[in-house]
Amino acid sequence: MNTGIPINKPEPIVVFEKQIDLFNQATDVKATIKILEAGKPVLITSFYSNGLLLLSELQKYLKRTLPNKSFQEQRKFRSKYHTLSNLILTEIVAHKLTVKKAPFIGWFEKLYPETSDFLLSFPQVQGLNSAWQWYQNGISIPVLRNKIHPYYGTYFPTRFDHLILFDNWLKRYEGPKKSAIDIGIGSGVLSFQMVKHGFQKVFGTDTNPNAIVGLTDFMGTTKLSRKIELDFGSLFSTWEKQTELIVFNPPWLPKTKNTDNIDGSIYYDKDLFPDFFEEAKKRLLPEGKLVIIFSNLAQITKVTKDHPIEKELAKGNRFQLEKCFKKSVKAASEKTKRDQHWRSSEEVELWVLTNAV
Repeated sequence: MNTGIPINKPEPIVVFEKQIDLFNQATDVKATIKILEAGKPVLITSFYSNGLLLLSELQKYLKRTLPNKSFQEQRKFRSKYHTLSNLILTEIVAHKLTVKKAPFIGWFEKLYPETSDFLLSFPQVQGLNSAWQWYQNGISIPVLRNKIHPYYGTYFPTRFDHLILFDNWLKRYEGPKKSAIDIGIGSGVLSFQMVKHGFQKVFGTDTNPNAIVGLTDFMGTTKLSRKIELDFGSLFSTWEKQTELIVFNPPWLPKTKNTDNIDGSIYYDKDLFPDFFEEAKKRLLPEGKLVIIFSNLAQITKVTKDHPIEKELAKGNRFQLEKCFKKSVKAASEKTKRDQHWRSSEEVELWVLTNAV
């Protein structure tokens, strides 16, 4: 399967000319962290578990030296951890990790067919490992009959309140089901829900090439591939036709000056919503519905007071509110290490808009 779209993947370090410090279970941890803080890389040797050990020690060190309670402090903590942890490297030879007792990761061969020997950061390898397990084993989603198999670097839901909200709305939807548009299709869950509820054709777009490549791979030549058409591009991409349903599950937090790039998939820039509403107006049939899945996350974490959908409705010249459904989010897992006290007041929102009269 070759879509011709370049895939997002960790950039391999093919040649490393400078001398690099090594780390194994016998190496002094404090000295190694000082090396990382000086901006110098460290190579994990001997066992895979040595990488896990160093990451664990780095986390403990940062917890001792950085505040990590408020939402903003957690963001800074993650940014610092991201910077230092990605200086911890590991070696791949013949598409396999050289350290002992390492997991098999099929992405090395799948994503790097031209390069068999290179270095990657240990967190990148961890991400590839987790992604390989999800891809191979699949993930059960409460609103779908079959598991999804998310491709590397593709967003997939780990919480399901908003999907249940959307599924309940689809059960009650009595409009025509000839076509729908799914903006930012990701791993395809919303599109699969629409197909399950009888939509004949769904057009899905995404700016993430991995989402398009992954779904093309996943659907193959099945019935789904005839019902869901994909396009790599922003917002509506090349889709010009009017449709009866437009669905959008955008990022839930606005970008700020302090926004780090590691959480890029959950932050929206200031032009996203104005551009979306302008384009949606052109493509929604007169009696069509515009469904936006959102959250009050930005308000309760005090990132912003602005709500982009309320802001659009206040203008009143393009769309009007038919209904807004809300659902309280389940409490954070007791296993989570982040302070998520605000979760108790978080609500997911499903906004149904129609053309302004």
